[in-house]
Amino acid sequence: MALFTVSVEVRAPATEVWAALVDWRNHARWAPLTTVRLTTARMDGPGAGFVARSRLGPIGFDDPMTVVRWEPPDGERPGRCDIDKHGRVIRGRAWFSVLPLEAGRCRVDWSEDVTVVPHRLDRVSGALVAAVGRAGFGQALRKMAREVERRS
Repeated sequence: MALFTVSVEVRAPATEVWAALVDWRNHARWAPLTTVRLTTARMDGPGAGFVARSRLGPIGFDDPMTVVRWEPPDGERPGRCDIDKHGRVIRGRAWFSVLPLEAGRCRVDWSEDVTVVPHRLDRVSGALVAAVGRAGFGQALRKMAREVERRS
């Protein structure tokens, strides 16, 4: 298993950041070499589904996901979204929280606990997957923050 967490502070209200994060199609702008398509009629709430396709040249894989927990931020209460990953290559879960802070700011904490199939990862390759995930999601969250801050 590869477990990692990335945090970023955003100079925008938690409700705006939440709205950007849960519009799953936005993730394609923030994550390099990735496209996102919805697989359900609605994209909000438990049961919403989408697939992130990562591709570099002829090599690529689908990362199908389903929302299993949906608690938008409300006032000073943080929001939380949990996602099951059930693909042939990546399995596990992802979750993020959006914590309101003072002065119209918030903090996003994004975590993943995933396995790359086949399950023959040893501790070294699990650490490598976590390091790559941390770097990639850190970059994506910083892009998201800049985009939302420009709109606020």
